[in-house]
Amino acid sequence: MRHVPRKRFGQNFLVDRSVIARIVEAIDPHPTDKLVEIGPGLGALTAPLLERVPRLQVIELDRDLAARLRASYPPERLTVHEGDALRFDFSMLAGPMRILGNLPYNISTPLLFHMVSFAGCFIDLHFMLQREVVERMVAAPSTPEYGRLSVMLQYRFRMQHLFSVPSAAFRPVPKVASAVVRLLPHLQPDVAARDESLFAETVTRAFSHRRKTLRNALLGHVTEAELEAAGVESGLRAENLSVAAFVAISNRVSERSGGA
Repeated sequence: MRHVPRKRFGQNFLVDRSVIARIVEAIDPHPTDKLVEIGPGLGALTAPLLERVPRLQVIELDRDLAARLRASYPPERLTVHEGDALRFDFSMLAGPMRILGNLPYNISTPLLFHMVSFAGCFIDLHFMLQREVVERMVAAPSTPEYGRLSVMLQYRFRMQHLFSVPSAAFRPVPKVASAVVRLLPHLQPDVAARDESLFAETVTRAFSHRRKTLRNALLGHVTEAELEAAGVESGLRAENLSVAAFVAISNRVSERSGGA
């Protein structure tokens, strides 16, 4: 059956066989791996993966595509979780897993933040994303791409931009280029935040006013004395700080608030 791509789901299906093969090789699946694919769509990655592993789990929001997948593969080989990956509880899938997917552009950033909360469940993650998003994920401090997404993901993952993918590799053809990125969870963050919700709040506040200096962007949240005690110059901007510097600031605030 012909499937008409649905704009509301951000559906752009990967059709280039050489790109598909390159992604599968980058993942390098083994028969004992517990693989979970987000947004399998028409099965461009699903089929070659099932040539390498005996069983695969997928999460698909589109009910028509979910039905197509169930009709194409027996349940002992393919488990279809029909629903929204943004609300999916990955902790219910027992055991460490490997995550992959060609993610819709319209949900990629919120989905990445969703994955942060389950980082301990994953061995690795391989995603196809808009190239601009991948550049933001792996960006270094004091570069235009560096921002909240960079800090929050780099706190939890070591990431590698593997390769870029032209828009012609998809149908329908998107207006932007894509890229494949690998995320490897840190067993322990290089520097640990005492209160991770406070760390996230500090990062969000700082980048909400990214053109302001820290003394102004974090006014009412962090004092200049606390910035100095954390070893951070108050005249810097959020984009100039490393992940470790943000952790140091939030840990100072945690101490003042009586955090552990």
